[in-house]
Formats: sequence, structure tokens, C-alpha cells
Amino acid sequence: MDLRLAVYQLASAHALDAQQTRQLQEVAGFQREPARLAYWLPRGVAVLGAALLGMGLICWVAANWEDLGRMGRFALLQGVFAAACVGAFAVPKARIPLLLMALLAIGGLFAYFGQTYQTGADPWQLFALWAVLALPLCLVARSDVLWTPWMLVLATAAALWMQAHARHSWRIDSADLSIFVSGWLAVLLACAFVSPLLARWTGAGSWALRLGLVLATILITGTAVSALFGNEIESPYWAGLGLLAVAAVLLATRRYFDVFGLSAVALGINTLLVGGLTHVLFNGHGDGVGALAMLGLLAAVLLALTVQGILWRTRQEAS
Repeated sequence: MDLRLAVYQLASAHALDAQQTRQLQEVAGFQREPARLAYWLPRGVAVLGAALLGMGLICWVAANWEDLGRMGRFALLQGVFAAACVGAFAVPKARIPLLLMALLAIGGLFAYFGQTYQTGADPWQLFALWAVLALPLCLVARSDVLWTPWMLVLATAAALWMQAHARHSWRIDSADLSIFVSGWLAVLLACAFVSPLLARWTGAGSWALRLGLVLATILITGTAVSALFGNEIESPYWAGLGLLAVAAVLLATRRYFDVFGLSAVALGINTLLVGGLTHVLFNGHGDGVGALAMLGLLAAVLLALTVQGILWRTRQEAS
């Protein structure tokens, strides 16, 4: 329960006057500075400032495209990257925000390089190279401030790779199953890399893992559900359902338990199961109203069972 709401309920239940309510609020600590505010506020502002500077650099180069020469743009982007790396080495307290700015500068440099020389490289190659070159920065920073955007870059590279190599970019085909599974496994392996299993070496926290699990679930679920639009339930559907089921089992174990990640994966499994039921019920050419009612009932029961299972596992872990 929210502490402020609990205080108001106590004041209402005991008919406290204004002075007594203020005293109760003081006891609850409403007038005190939040715990560790002095620690987190400057760090949060520094990270936000680095992110805004990095993205502002990219926008500034685009806005002054005609005013800066080719060498001037390259010198600016490379100079910012070099200055950020040197600053991170020289000022350890500012290492994380400066390395974040360096990571964003790498993306801006590759984007400008691709626009300038038109090398013909697929977009996924630029994102993959960005993820590879940013990996040492993440290992040095040992913080989710860098691991989280790194996960986003890598997942984007995997999605673009799947789109570039699939035979039909507009539909899902079983012949492309190996491509889809490879892309899914790339994101899931990245999640394993930033998981607590390797946290001793990577320094990654929970946010990079959670973002990776959400992105992997979206990627797998979107691809697997799209396979249901064919005449038959294609093998990508079953492969996606199997991978999410394995991920859910691992996240439910004591060693890898994470309620956020488990909830995201469970939502993906629910989506796939409801999609499969929809495919079966509405391809039978039966009563549409009856099929819709049955689908709604089964979806509600499935969701209720999933929520109860996650709550039971969370209580078990807390005890």
C-alpha cells in the first residue's frame, strides 16, 4: 500500500484534526529528504545530461549539414568520442556519463558514415558493428546506464538482420525458420550475457536484462503470431512458443527468478496461446459468435491462471 494513502486513511479512521495529521505526516517522514537523494540526484542529472548531449550532437550535425564540411563533421564526431573516452579515464567519478556519451557518439559516427559514403551495407551491419565497438565501453563502465542502450542496439541489429535475410519480408515462412531462430537466440544470448550469471564480470544490473527480455518477447511473439496468418500453423509459431516456455521455466527457478522478466515472458506465452486458439476456432468455419465467446472465456481463464502462478511464485521467493 502507498504510504501517503495509508496515512490519510489512518487520519480519516481516527478523526484526526489538521495538527495531528501534520504530526502523523512528520512521523511518516513526508517532510524529510528522501533516502539517498544526495547520492542519486547528481548521478541521475549527469547521466541525463550525457544522454542529451550525445543525442543533441547528432541532431546538431544534421541541422548544420550544409554549414560543416565533410571533414568538419567527421572531426567533430570523432573528437567528441575521443574526448569522452579520455575524460572517462581521467575523471573516474564522471566515467559512466562520459562513456554513455561516447556510446551515442559511435552511433552518430556510423550513421553519418553510412549517409556520406553510401557503402551499400545493410542497416543491420551498422547496428551490429555499433554493438561490438560499444561492448568494451560497457565492460569498463559496469553499469546498466550503458548495458541498457547496448541491449537496445543489439536487439535492433537482430531484428534488421532477420528482415534482411528472410525470403519474404512481408510474411512469415517456415522456410526461414533457421533465420528467425538465429535472431531470437542472438537476443536471448545477450540477455544471458547481462544476467546475474555473469554479473561478476559484466557488472550489469537488472534493467538491461529486463529490457532484453521484453525486446526478445516482442520479437518472438510478433514473428510467431504472424506465422498464424498462413493457411496452417507454421513451425515458427511452435518454435517461438517453445523458446518462451523454456525462458519462463528458467526465470521461475530460484537462481534466475525475476518477476518483471517472468511477467513479460508469460504475457508473450499468453499472446501466442490465444493466437493459436483464435487460429483453430475461426478456421473451423463454425459459429462465429460461439467461437468468440469461447475464445474470450479461455483467454480470461488463461490470464487468471498465469497471474495466480506468478503471484504464488513471488510469495514463495519472498518467504
